[in-house]
Amino acid sequence: MSEIVNKKPVRHLLGLSGGKDSSALAIYLRDKVPEMEYFFSDTGAELPETLEFIDMLEDYLGKPIVRLNAGRDFDYYLKLNGNFLPTAQARWCTINLKIKPFEEYVGNDEAITYVGIRADETYRQGYLSKKKNISARYPFIEDGIAKDDVFEILKLSGIGVPKYYEWRSRSGCYFCFFQRKDEWVGLNERHPDLYKKAMSYEDFHKENGRDHTWSQGERLENLMKRSIEIKNNANVQKNAEASKPKKKLLDKFSDDDDNSSDDDSCLMCHL
Repeated sequence: MSEIVNKKPVRHLLGLSGGKDSSALAIYLRDKVPEMEYFFSDTGAELPETLEFIDMLEDYLGKPIVRLNAGRDFDYYLKLNGNFLPTAQARWCTINLKIKPFEEYVGNDEAITYVGIRADETYRQGYLSKKKNISARYPFIEDGIAKDDVFEILKLSGIGVPKYYEWRSRSGCYFCFFQRKDEWVGLNERHPDLYKKAMSYEDFHKENGRDHTWSQGERLENLMKRSIEIKNNANVQKNAEASKPKKKLLDKFSDDDDNSSDDDSCLMCHL
């Protein structure tokens, strides 16, 4: 008599970044996919507002949000990468702190990962695992959920958006090199200790004969001296955008803060 092998059920996984889209997706699917597993890849360089929001979300979902990367934070991998900071061209941070921990967490289990790309941004490419046992679903695209709907989901839940949206357009590490210059100013105003820590990474590179800067073409110590100018320029740009006539839908989407054409941010960090 052959032995009956019980096949392990498919795992349903949703990664949270602390951003509005992944958070709204978790709320949207809470009662639709009760077997969902939630995880958060803690880089060790998260904003306090992000960690606070993840805790709130965990209470709302009524399930633990598994924290990945225990003991292996940004500084750990910085040493493994020869103390060379990540850049937009060499994103070892995303690979080591987001992708690898997720794939290790899944292992060889058959799994479906739910991704928070919206219906109004189908041109974006989320992380697709090369592992054959991991497939992806995009519920917001399937159900026609767009940006305004995401904000409505968060509002109706009572959670709202993370506090960093008061000065920042997306989630991610406090020193993320995809930040706009006015967002760096916001970091210095709200978390001067983190701004100084980001400066210390640049100082280390300078002392070792390297010219790396977090903000393209400008060291943070110089950026801080121009904070008033940067804020004024950002306000002028926002007022100019607000005064423009309504655009076609496609043009409007391309100008959204989290769809900026002048960056190619890591969606696994920012959704």
